Amino acid sequence: MLSPNKVFRLLSELVFVLLGVLLVWLAATGRFAGRFLSDRRSAAWIGLGAFLIYWGLRAWWHMERSSSRADNRVRGGSLVLVGALMLGIAGAPLRWVAPLLGASGGILVVRGLVSAALLARAN
Repeated sequence: MLSPNKVFRLLSELVFVLLGVLLVWLAATGRFAGRFLSDRRSAAWIGLGAFLIYWGLRAWWHMERSSSRADNRVRGGSLVLVGALMLGIAGAPLRWVAPLLGASGGILVVRGLVSAALLARAN
């Protein structure tokens, strides 16, 4: 039986998978246009990218008691990559926005699946 901590971690990885699928879907359908294209250079968007990089570096360096080193590397590295892609979207030409958004979604999907596999393997 899984402990409540591991169930919560699995559910949080499911949230990352669903967020990644949403970003890939938005990039594939082009439904992100509209207000997003005018706001992608805003301070909030750049702040989100910087925060994701900070959060990823923090997850990379600070080991949790209940996780393995590989799990920390996967979680931290994926957040750093997604943060860098978000910062890249802020300065990228318009034709690159959809591929960058799709790539960030793909990274989140892979992160969720790999972290869930590492967590299941630890049992």
